[in-house]
Amino acid sequence: MKVFERITEFRNEINEHKRNGRTIGFVPTMGYLHEGHLSLIEKARAENDIVVVSIFVNPLQFGPAEDYDSYPRDLGHDKGIAEKAGADYIFAPSVPEMYPTPPSVTATVKERTDVLCGKSRPGHFDGVATVLTKLFNIVLPDKAYFGQKDAQQVAVIEGLIKDFNFPVKLVPVETVREEDGLAKSSRNVFLTSAERKEATALHESLIAARAAIENGNRDPETIIELMKKIIETRTSGKIDYIEIYTYPELKPIDVLEGRFIIALAVRFSAARLIDNMLFDV
Repeated sequence: MKVFERITEFRNEINEHKRNGRTIGFVPTMGYLHEGHLSLIEKARAENDIVVVSIFVNPLQFGPAEDYDSYPRDLGHDKGIAEKAGADYIFAPSVPEMYPTPPSVTATVKERTDVLCGKSRPGHFDGVATVLTKLFNIVLPDKAYFGQKDAQQVAVIEGLIKDFNFPVKLVPVETVREEDGLAKSSRNVFLTSAERKEATALHESLIAARAAIENGNRDPETIIELMKKIIETRTSGKIDYIEIYTYPELKPIDVLEGRFIIALAVRFSAARLIDNMLFDV
């Protein structure tokens, strides 16, 4: 496995593979890789000739009060995880390499951002779309792999690829969970031991919602109240939101039918956790 930090050097390497007709699978990350990322890399390995993992903590997608400086970083750790999973390349540019000057052109996401996490993070998905536009042009992937845990991001990226006509196939990969159901996340390390035990209630609330829907409940508000009760009684966390929308359009839904998502965010003392579940009814 090779590690590149310079765009020009990495591009020369990738162009050689493209000239030889090799397919490229791409896993964009912000590093501090865990088993969720491992599943993305392994899927990319199974479906492509070449696998590229990018590691870049993108400042454009962090708000003024968010955790950019404290976001966990450990390139040595990430190299071991990526190589074990079968990556051929790590592209790990610095901020000055990606943004040598303040960008004169950035992407603005107009749909699918005013709900869920996007509602409280104005400009976040503009930063995501901008950096992915750059990365798609640098890596030139045939397929790009993203975790379904961040379902809003997947929906936004689907729109980005479609609207900008990127020759990239989006491959969502199912959320990887701990044995007790908690979704894998780099931010789980910030939970206290008590909060870590409580956090299982997030997935349990989704399971309870699924059971209610399978039993015929089609009322969004009833389902949301059911989930609120579980989280509020079993955790010390503060609910940011529990919301239900069509998917991937992320539009309001009055009756639970068709394809939709139930998503939640809960804030603990030093970590904000998200989770979701997709339905076809």
